[in-house]
Amino acid sequence: MPDGTATAHLYLPKLATVLREGYRLEDLRRDAVAGLTVAIVALPLSMAIAVGSDVSPDRGLYTAIVGGFVVSLLSGSRFQIGGPAGAFIVLVSATVARFGVEGLLLTVLLSGALLTLAGLLRLGSLIRHIPHAVTVGFTCGIAVTILASQLKDLGGLKLAGPEPGPLVPKLGALGEAVGSVNPAALALGAGVTALIFLIRRVRPNWPGMLIALCLAAGLAVVLHLPVETIGSRFGGIPHVLPLPRLPAISLAKLWAVLPAALSFTLLGGVESLLSAKVADSMTARRHRSNMELVGQGIANMASALFGGIAVTGTIARTATNVRAGGKSPVAGLLHALFLLAFMLVAAPLASYAPLAALAGVLVAVCWGMAEKREFWRLLGDWRGALVLLTTFGLTLARDLTSGIVAGCAVAAVLAALKRPVREEGV
Repeated sequence: MPDGTATAHLYLPKLATVLREGYRLEDLRRDAVAGLTVAIVALPLSMAIAVGSDVSPDRGLYTAIVGGFVVSLLSGSRFQIGGPAGAFIVLVSATVARFGVEGLLLTVLLSGALLTLAGLLRLGSLIRHIPHAVTVGFTCGIAVTILASQLKDLGGLKLAGPEPGPLVPKLGALGEAVGSVNPAALALGAGVTALIFLIRRVRPNWPGMLIALCLAAGLAVVLHLPVETIGSRFGGIPHVLPLPRLPAISLAKLWAVLPAALSFTLLGGVESLLSAKVADSMTARRHRSNMELVGQGIANMASALFGGIAVTGTIARTATNVRAGGKSPVAGLLHALFLLAFMLVAAPLASYAPLAALAGVLVAVCWGMAEKREFWRLLGDWRGALVLLTTFGLTLARDLTSGIVAGCAVAAVLAALKRPVREEGV
C-alpha cells in the first residue's frame, strides 16, 4: 500500500481515499475499538480544558463532538483526532476575559475562516517548518502558564478580586490567597494527579484520567467534602447539543477580535500539523498538510456555530488512536459519536465532578505537554538556547504570538549569520 507521499499535495480528505481503497468489516471493528478508547480519554479532558479556559464544561464537549467529527470527516490525516487542546487554554481564557463568550465564538469562527484560507493558499508546508526550538519554547511556556492558572481551583483558593491574567501578577495574587487553601480540594486535586501518573506507569492502557476523576467525584459525594463541583459552579451539563447559530457579527467586532483570531490560527495550524506529523512517524504514512488546514478551519467554524471553543488536532489523543489500532478517519468519527452518547446518557453524573479534580487532570496534562528533555538538550547549544529562551520568555511575559514571532525572527537571523559569505570573483 502506498504511504501517501504521491498524493500529499491533493485537496482530498483521507476519508475519501480510505473509502475508495475499500473499507472492510474488520477495519470497522478496529476503528470502533480505537474510537471508544479515545472517547474515554477525551471525556474528562474536554471538560477539564473547558473549565480551565474559563468557560462551562459543556462547551468542551461540544467542541470534541462537533469539531472532532468534522476534523475526521475532512482531515488530511488518516489518524488525526480533533478537539479542545490544552495549548489553547491561555488564549481562550484571555479572549473570554476581554470579549466575553460571544466574542470568543466570533474569534473561533474567524480563526476557522483564516485556517481554511491558509490551507487554500498552500501555507501548510510553511507552518511545518517553524524551528524546533521555537516549538519547544512555546509549548513549555504554555505548560507553565496553564499550570499557574490551575493553582486556584487545585487548592480551592479564595481570591480577594478577579484572578489576574498575566503570569507574575497571577502568582502574586495566588500567593496572597494561600491562607485560604481548602485542604479537601488540595487533597483531591493532588490525589488525582498522582493517581494519573501511577496508572500511566503500572497500567498504561487504562483510562487513568477518567478513573481518577470518577474516584474523586465518588469520594466527594460519599464523604460530603466541602469542595466546589461542576454542578455548584455551572449548574450541570445539558443532555443534548444546542441548535447551531451564528454569533453576533459586525465589522467593528471582527476588527476587534482579529488579533486574537490570528493567534488562534497560528497555534491551531502549528498544533494540528505537529499532531499529524507525529501520526506519520508512528504509522509510516504522510498526511496532506494543506487539506489538514482546510479541514481544521471548517471544523472550527462548525464548533463556533454549536457554541464550542477552538478545535485542533491533539497529539495525545491522536497517538492514543494509533496505539489503540485505529485504521482510518472512521475511528475519529466514532470517537465523536461515542462522546455524544456519553453526554446524552451520563450528563447528570458530570455535575458531581470536583473542580479541584479537573485541575488535577490539567496538572498532569501540563507535565506531559512540556518537552522537558528537549528543553534541556537545546540549552546545550547556544544558538538553540537563544531561540528557545526568547520564545519561552516572551510566551510567559507577553503572549504566545509574541513568543513565536520573536523566536522565528531570532532563528532567521542566526541562520543568516551562519551562511558562508562568497568572496568576489570566486
